[in-house]
Amino acid sequence: MRYAHTVEQVRAAEETLLAQQPEGALMQRAAHGLAYAVLDLLGSAYGRRVLLLVGPGNNGGDALYAGAVLAGRGCAVEAWLVTDHTHVGGLEALRTAGGRVVCLSELPGALSGTQPPSAEVVIDGILGIGGRPGLPDAAIEALEHVRGIPLVAVDTPSGVDVDTGETPASHARADLTVTFGTHKVAHLVDPAASACGVVQLVDLGLHLPAADVESLQPADVARLLPRPGSDAHKYTRGVVGVRAGSTDYPGAGLLSVAGAASGLCGMVRYVGNADVAVRVRAAHPEVVGEGQVQAWVVGSGSGPDAARELAAALSDGVPTVIDADALAHVTGPVAPPTVLTPHAGELARMLGIDRGTIEARPLAHARDAADRYDAVVLLKGRHTLVAAPGGRVRVTTTGTPWLATAGAGDVLGGLIGALLAAGLDPFDAASVGSWLHGAAATLAGGGGPLSAGRVAEAIPDAVRRMGQSTP
Repeated sequence: MRYAHTVEQVRAAEETLLAQQPEGALMQRAAHGLAYAVLDLLGSAYGRRVLLLVGPGNNGGDALYAGAVLAGRGCAVEAWLVTDHTHVGGLEALRTAGGRVVCLSELPGALSGTQPPSAEVVIDGILGIGGRPGLPDAAIEALEHVRGIPLVAVDTPSGVDVDTGETPASHARADLTVTFGTHKVAHLVDPAASACGVVQLVDLGLHLPAADVESLQPADVARLLPRPGSDAHKYTRGVVGVRAGSTDYPGAGLLSVAGAASGLCGMVRYVGNADVAVRVRAAHPEVVGEGQVQAWVVGSGSGPDAARELAAALSDGVPTVIDADALAHVTGPVAPPTVLTPHAGELARMLGIDRGTIEARPLAHARDAADRYDAVVLLKGRHTLVAAPGGRVRVTTTGTPWLATAGAGDVLGGLIGALLAAGLDPFDAASVGSWLHGAAATLAGGGGPLSAGRVAEAIPDAVRRMGQSTP
């Protein structure tokens, strides 16, 4: 599991570790990890040109000490100080190692009319994890001046909100973020996560508590995934029912069934529009009709039938995935264990706010919706969020931009329904389903375009590649 801790949790763990180590040892470990990451990016040291953007506090100290290490390896290192206060020890170490220092904070507009620097990489050490969102004017000017040069962020891109993943003000955008001790919320949750680039973790040996935000890794999915025992049969593996599709949107029913019929439960029943039922059974002859189920999937392409289909599904009292058209009929807490699967626009309508507000603060609004509806809420996005009532969240980092295609959400709903029927609780079913959906899309696309049907077809292969046995 990849955990994302809050600033308060990290600070407490650092204080404990600092009390057990010589003064400066923790910063030196971080700085060396940062320096080696930059060297890996550059591919060599001697004669390479590195620019540091340095702010106050320990974040600037990490950058300065890393600069000293790089200078000692033969890099030409220059530091631009963008605030009045700078880490004294780090500054002395850089100068001793032969680094050059420019105080931009004392020279307002100093970069105006000058040529961009010849640096091959820029290290963003402006603000650390304790900084408020936004950047000082000198930092904004400096970042604009180095636009186009690969940027390595120290811990997090300066200016983002570390604990929420929000970007309410000016901030840096990194190609690589080197973080220390543990991941932070901003590394996983958009929009801040999209500003981090590739995230590389330097282990500091911190002892940390459980985190409310986490991200499944392949071993976690392998552990959670229901697997048939030697004595299993189709009924013990679970039966999922699908109420989706309509005369106007038959494809939604077909794709919901395709996600459900990917082999992760024992049987799929289709109950819905008669015309769609004929198409479903032609495409999936193993799908049967009405009968007892352990979970329902309802809403995709249901159109005017959505309210009726939702009421019928909920009346069974079994776990239910509520998607698309059915979401418009969710007005309060839903009785059975439920997974709601909105995209930002759908959640905006449910909460009575605009889509841009959801996209600016997805973590806050996913949690709000989970509490409001007493349900697991899967908020679709580049990094999909799965929020449980009470605040626990899992972030999906698998997938590809090509997954933004019509029908992909219908496949996801069916897949989650199959996992519910197979026995996973709603939080695990939604997060495992989202992870597999992204992994299947990556396999199906092979780096290029894909269709929703191909995602469904790739789910079994994603399971096989994930691991043949439970860890």
